[in-house]
Amino acid sequence: MQLRKSYHIILLLFLLGCNSSKSIEKVTGEAQQTPEELYTQAVQAMNKKSYGKAIKLFGQISQDYPYSKVAIKSQLIEAYGYYLKRDYSMAIVTLDNFISFHPAHPNIDYAYYLKMLCYYEQITDVYKDQKVTEQAYSALTEIIKRFPSTKYAQDATIKMDLVNDHLAGKEMTIGRFYLHRGDFIAAMNRFRTVIKNYQSTIHVQEALYRLVEIDLSLGLIKEAQLNASVLGHNYPESKWYKYSYNLLKNHNIKNNAN
Repeated sequence: MQLRKSYHIILLLFLLGCNSSKSIEKVTGEAQQTPEELYTQAVQAMNKKSYGKAIKLFGQISQDYPYSKVAIKSQLIEAYGYYLKRDYSMAIVTLDNFISFHPAHPNIDYAYYLKMLCYYEQITDVYKDQKVTEQAYSALTEIIKRFPSTKYAQDATIKMDLVNDHLAGKEMTIGRFYLHRGDFIAAMNRFRTVIKNYQSTIHVQEALYRLVEIDLSLGLIKEAQLNASVLGHNYPESKWYKYSYNLLKNHNIKNNAN
């Protein structure tokens, strides 16, 4: 992923944005390493891919120097360290805390984006539970609504296509299951959901064909012709249209798409 490849640049930007300040004593009153020194060590650990060490150092800054200028940035980069370590649960917890306590931070859009990536990276194939895909969808939608003119919204729009494809694929998988069991109404509802909610995905073509199958099984000739017609009009070169054409032909039914 591009974000992983460019994390050195991101960390450099954080460093450039960090103004030097006077040492702040720990909340315990003990003066040991300054927050700036800990911050530098943490960034160096990140650059060496020692994410566990970096996370510990960033956490130490937040705990020992909560009012320092680098404490807030440390929380955000700590979350990024968890992300790079693929500890997505801890990254999300850290980001939720950051978002709750610093809603007006200049990098709040990045915090939402990183949280979305934590869900997005966990998307699995359509045969498994799609809860995390639904969470990614919600996170993507939130980014697009909150930060519509940002580069994060642009990337979120692109990623939304994959998420929609997975969610549509889940509906298709369940629909086929019901169809093979002969539960036509339940299957029909799943395929209609794909057609209604995921119109930009490739699954719509098969969903229309499956409706033709179901309609013919239920003796709904006009509905079968209508669905085949919609399929032929929108996807004339699709294999699913050819399948529906042959299916109607085998039933001696006129194809209205011609």
